[in-house]
Amino acid sequence: MKQSRKRYSAEFKAKVALEAIRGEETVAQLSVRYSIHSSQIVKWKKEAMAGLAEIFANKAKPSRKGPEAEIKELHAKIGQLTVERDFLARAFGR
Repeated sequence: MKQSRKRYSAEFKAKVALEAIRGEETVAQLSVRYSIHSSQIVKWKKEAMAGLAEIFANKAKPSRKGPEAEIKELHAKIGQLTVERDFLARAFGR
């Protein structure tokens, strides 16, 4: 009989990985408690640790543009669209 793989939710993986990171219980104890192979818990723990670095790296990105910069950008877009509209109107003889 073919055994299908068990799928775990992201919340469950995060919960188990967080407990492994905390270190209050060993990976072997977590493995018994959740009926998951210890190598799977170690893999989730590594993925969580790598993901944490990305979360904090994304916060270093500059924040949104100020309202003045956004207004300037919108005025430029309006000008471009006006020129395109006038060009097309002349091209089609309207």
